[in-house]
Amino acid sequence: MTRALFIIDVQNDFTEGGALGVDGGAAVAAGVSELLARHPGAYDYVFASRDWHDGDNDNGGHFATDIAPDFVDTWPAHCIAGTPGAEYHPAFETSGVTFHVRKGQGKPAYSIFEGVTEDGRTVQELLTEHGVTEIDVAGIATDYCVRASALDALEHGQRVRVLSDLIAGVAVESSDAALAELGHAGAEIVRSDAGQGA
Repeated sequence: MTRALFIIDVQNDFTEGGALGVDGGAAVAAGVSELLARHPGAYDYVFASRDWHDGDNDNGGHFATDIAPDFVDTWPAHCIAGTPGAEYHPAFETSGVTFHVRKGQGKPAYSIFEGVTEDGRTVQELLTEHGVTEIDVAGIATDYCVRASALDALEHGQRVRVLSDLIAGVAVESSDAALAELGHAGAEIVRSDAGQGA
């Protein structure tokens, strides 16, 4: 079995004090780093995604420019390529990351599967190439990009676990609904210390 970890959007703009900061975001950054340090051999590959939006347009309607954002389909400007807000949170130690994925370049994108590496490879291509069959998912935000990434992984035939202590959501109700949806779709919802290094 070949295992991968997806670390979704652990970026300054999605953590406390950022443009779209969520409560618990910094703790997720630190927790992911601790997981990788404690269990260096647990994952064959580690994928880390970042929103990487254009700064000179509305990114396909993703940024609210003329009206107030609805925080469902339209958002305040965030994670603009090359700005501090788009960088990984400083508590996230990235030395263990195998593949860095950028998504949303000029268009809305929630799932890591919508992104590409710097050399243009897709996540699905890399999973297939390396024979990955199991994926653990951590990151931000539970109710949006974590949800979308985990659902896409299930759709691509992966065995998926969502690490419940290493995620943070925009809102409690929508995060609970996302986890229920993921469980119904076939994902396991587990703590990060469940079966590591097995």
